[in-house]
Amino acid sequence: MFENLDFAADAGDALWLAGPNGSGKSSLLRLMAGLLEPVDGTIAWNGEAIAADREAHRARLRYLGHLDAVKPHLSVAENLRFWAEYWDAPGARVMPALERVGLARLRDAAGRRLSAGQRRRLALARLLLAPASLWLLDEPTAALDSDGMALFSTLVAECRAAGGIVVFSSHDVLAVPDVRQLMLAGLV
Repeated sequence: MFENLDFAADAGDALWLAGPNGSGKSSLLRLMAGLLEPVDGTIAWNGEAIAADREAHRARLRYLGHLDAVKPHLSVAENLRFWAEYWDAPGARVMPALERVGLARLRDAAGRRLSAGQRRRLALARLLLAPASLWLLDEPTAALDSDGMALFSTLVAECRAAGGIVVFSSHDVLAVPDVRQLMLAGLV
């Protein structure tokens, strides 16, 4: 349970949720995404509770959970095309996103054939399909190599430069300049 948790993020901010396993990082991200309801208190966007307009909140955010949500029977391109359609993004953005994350050569490979790092890169490619004001990312660099971690840092910088807010959990120390850290210590 969270008690006395109070923080805010402004356009261009990055917030790193840190803490040991079981401290509530994933739960806090789910609360912020509107996937869970707070028992007490309010989560707000520009002063308005996110529960007041869930559709508007969903439209402004991209949430990547700690699982990659890769459909094993679909190709890499089909997996990404699914998300483009879900967000009403042009299908023409799929291949540039795959190129950007280094997966273009695997576009026809089945999702089940991807390594853990490749699956994570495919998850990151979803962020490139449709702009969003808020990125909520649960362990986004898990299984990534050093090039993948550098890619993540670049994507975060680009989102922030466009006025977006990035909130992520990680056990890794990442090269994200001017990141604020929120340490969660209690067991949920």
